[in-house]
Amino acid sequence: MAAVLNSTSSRVALVGVAAYLPPNTRSSGEVESLIAQASPEVRIPRGIVELMTGIRCRRVAGDDVNGSDLAAEAGRRVLRKTGVDPGDVDLLIYASVSQDLVEPATANIVQEKVGTRCPVFDLKNACNSFLNALQVAEALIQNGTYRTILVTVGELPSRCIKWSLRDREDLRLSFPGYTLGDAGAAALLQPSNNGRGIYYRNFKTASRFWDLGVIPGGGTMHPRGDEWTYIQGDGTRLKDAFFEVGPSILHEALAATGTTCADYERVLVHQVSMPFIRMFLDLSGVAQDKIVVTLPELGNMGAASLPVGFALAEERGEIRPGDRLMWIGLAGGISMGVMLMEY
Repeated sequence: MAAVLNSTSSRVALVGVAAYLPPNTRSSGEVESLIAQASPEVRIPRGIVELMTGIRCRRVAGDDVNGSDLAAEAGRRVLRKTGVDPGDVDLLIYASVSQDLVEPATANIVQEKVGTRCPVFDLKNACNSFLNALQVAEALIQNGTYRTILVTVGELPSRCIKWSLRDREDLRLSFPGYTLGDAGAAALLQPSNNGRGIYYRNFKTASRFWDLGVIPGGGTMHPRGDEWTYIQGDGTRLKDAFFEVGPSILHEALAATGTTCADYERVLVHQVSMPFIRMFLDLSGVAQDKIVVTLPELGNMGAASLPVGFALAEERGEIRPGDRLMWIGLAGGISMGVMLMEY
C-alpha cells in the first residue's frame, strides 16, 4: 500500500520520549577478553571489534534485570516528563526483540511495573519494532480507538551473545553479537493539538533475506537447546541486502513530501556499525552533522537505538519542538522504514 500524507488536522503527536541506560559498561577490549577466555583455541586480534565497528563500549544490564524492567523505567520517565497519569494511558505496547517470556506478552509485566490499567500487547519486528509500534499507535489514535498510547522498549541483546566459539567461521557468524548493548526507551503519543506530528510513514520488506540475521531459539523450529539462543548473522551480506533495497525508500519519502534532506533538523537512523553509517551518508546525501550518533558509546541497542538517540539528543538541546525529524529503520528480515514528523 502506498504511503499517505496526513493533513495537519489528523496528525498524531509524539508527546515525549525517554530513555533508560543500565549503569554498567563493557568496553570492546573487555568483549575480546571474554571471547579469549571462553574460546582459547580461537585467536581474536586485539582491537578488532572497535576497528571493525567503531564501537568503544556498550551498556550491559545486571543479571537480575529483565527487558520489562528497562521498558518500565523508561515508561515511568516519559509519563513524569509529560505529566500524564498512568491511569490515563489507553493502550500500552511493548515493542522489542527481547521478551521476558514466550507467554504471556511482556507488555503485561511492563504494565504491572508502570501502573497503567489498559489493554496491552507486544509488537515485534526485530530492530524496527519501535518504529512499527509508532505506526500502529498512530493508526489506532487516528481511527478513534485510543487517545493516549504508551510505547515501551526493553532490549537485552547482551543475553544472546555467543562467547564459546568452535572456530574462525563461528567467530565470523557470531560477530554481530559483539556490537550489542542493552537499553530501555518509551514514547507517548496523543492526537496533535497544534498541527505538528507524524505526516509520512512507509515500510518495505524483502523477506528473501530473512536468514541473514537470526536468533533461532524459542520458536517451533528450535524450541529447546542452548545452542540456538545466540544471535547469528552474516554482516557483510546483510549490509549488501540493506543497500540493495534501502535507498529507494528514502528517495520516495522525499519525493512524496516535496522535501529534501536539508529540510530536516535531525535524522535518526538505526545504527549497527560506523562503516554502515558512513555508507548510509554516502548513498543518502544526508549531511553528517544531522545524524544523531550513539553507536561508539552505546553500541547497537536493537529496537531501542532510535528512541534512545532521540532522548539523548533532546537532552542536549539538539532536538526542539517544531523541528522536522526523519526516522530511518533497518531490521533483520529484512525490513526498512521511513517516518517523517514535525516534533
